[in-house]
Amino acid sequence: MTGNGTGYATRAPHPALRPYVGDVIGYASAADPPELHRGLPSRYLTLVVTLDEPLGVAWPGGPVEKYDAMIGGLHSTAVQIGRTPSRAGVQLSLTPAAARTLLGLPPGELGSTVLGLDELLGRRSAELTEQLREAPTWAARFDLLEALLLQRLRDRRPAAVRPELGWAWLRLCESGGALGVHRLATEVGWSRRHLTERFTAEFGLPPKVAARVLRFERVTAHLRRDPRARLADVSAAAGYADQAHLSREFRAIAGCPPRQWMAEELPNLPTDPQAAAIAPASSPGSH
Repeated sequence: MTGNGTGYATRAPHPALRPYVGDVIGYASAADPPELHRGLPSRYLTLVVTLDEPLGVAWPGGPVEKYDAMIGGLHSTAVQIGRTPSRAGVQLSLTPAAARTLLGLPPGELGSTVLGLDELLGRRSAELTEQLREAPTWAARFDLLEALLLQRLRDRRPAAVRPELGWAWLRLCESGGALGVHRLATEVGWSRRHLTERFTAEFGLPPKVAARVLRFERVTAHLRRDPRARLADVSAAAGYADQAHLSREFRAIAGCPPRQWMAEELPNLPTDPQAAAIAPASSPGSH
C-alpha cells in the first residue's frame, strides 16, 4: 500500500511474452484519485484498461480525452492524467517490439500520441474491458490479459525490425541514455543523419531524444527507490552536468522541479512496483 491507500498487484510476464511486456500492474485506490498525475516518459509504451470510470488523458495545454482502454506510445514530455473519478485499472508496460508483434504497427506510429485501444483491437477492446471489470480477482484479470496477448502472439507473424535499429535501441537502453548519437551511428555503421531518420521513423523519437528520456528514467527510478537521495548525487550518477542541469530537464520533461514531483507524485506510486506488489493470490477480489 502507498500512503493514499492504493493497492498494487503484479504478475511476472509469461516467458513467451517477456520480449514484449515489462510490468503488469493492477491498481485500486480507496481514496479519491489525485487531481493530476503526471505520466512520465520511459522506454515503454503504456496500455491501460480501467476497471470503473474512463481515464482522462491530456497533453500539456491540450484537451482532456477520456478512455475506457488506451495505448500510449513513446513520448518525451509528461502526459497529464486525471480529471476523472477512475480509481482502478490494469496497466501494462510494453516494449517497442510489442507494437509490431502484438498490435500490428510500428511503434513510431504511436509516438507521442494516445489512442483508444478500440482503434487497434476493434470490438475486442470493449469485450476485454467488460471481462476485466467482471473478473473477481487480480489473478483472473491477469489471466485474461495473458491469454489475449498469447493468442495474438500465436496468430501474428512476428514483424522483424531492421537489426541495426534493434541494436541501436538495445544499446541506448543498456547505457541508460549515456551513449552519444555519433558513437551509436558508428557502432551501427550508418551516418548520424541516416540513423536519426530511420530511428525516428521506427520508434517515434529521435535517438538523441530517446537517450534523454532514458537518462531521465534513471533519475526517477533512483528517486523512487531512495527519496532521500541528494539531487546533486543523483544528477552526477545519471550523467548530468550538475544539479541545475537536472532541474532544467525535470521542468522540461515533467513540467515541474524534481522536489515538487516527489512531493506530489511519490505518495501515489509504489517505490518499486515489484517490491510493493500484492501477490495476485492474496490481492483483493474486487476493485
